[in-house]
Amino acid sequence: MSDEPTATPPAAARRPPVWRHPEFARGARDMVDTSLGIAAWGLLTGVAMAESGLPLALGVLMSLTVYAGSAQLAALPLLASGAPLWVIWATALCVNLRFVVFSAGWRRYFAALPRAQRLRLAYFAADLNFALFLRRFPEPPPVAESVPYFWGGVALNWSSWQLPSLAGLLLAGHVPVSWGLGFAGTLALLALSLTMLQGRATQVSAAVAGAAAVAAYALPLKLNILVAIAAAVAIGLLMERLPASRAAQDSR
Repeated sequence: MSDEPTATPPAAARRPPVWRHPEFARGARDMVDTSLGIAAWGLLTGVAMAESGLPLALGVLMSLTVYAGSAQLAALPLLASGAPLWVIWATALCVNLRFVVFSAGWRRYFAALPRAQRLRLAYFAADLNFALFLRRFPEPPPVAESVPYFWGGVALNWSSWQLPSLAGLLLAGHVPVSWGLGFAGTLALLALSLTMLQGRATQVSAAVAGAAAVAAYALPLKLNILVAIAAAVAIGLLMERLPASRAAQDSR
């Protein structure tokens, strides 16, 4: 028998899979209440992609790679109408600018992770997951807790979106209009948006964006979306600067 000591396996080798961590289950449980609305929204998006004339292969590729329902629904009518490519790109970019804010918020929690792992996290990141994540962890906790919670939430969110979306692509001709999926999807998106309206500046910006979108509804190529986003960003920046201006005047 050899007298050489047995090498101790590295910590990473002894660490259990992320799905066995209690926070993974908690992250999935927190997403359960909204998964039905997300599924309805995903099914609606899949049907919309099929009815827009997008080939099935491209629809599947778009669903799996873009993974952003609001950007997909904003881009589809532009694609169908033959809008210029720059308009399609600009619309999708503006609609998805919120993910820059989400990434900045998540950076406090995941900046120490390897780049490859952060890229994987970025693909699965979603609106409601961000809101629930911050509610669970108002301050950056140890990575051993936050990462499993993140994966638990996005695993259910991704499945609740992609499976109905792909089903909508395949079964578009068999989904009755009477199901009212458009209304269900709108309610799901509205509920998602309301969970993120924290603070007066955010609430006023959302109200201004809604008013601007309605006022500019007659613009072609869905440009009212760009108008709404520009108005919301402008009023949000203005409201953030007002307290600083008042504080400077009071100090004089």
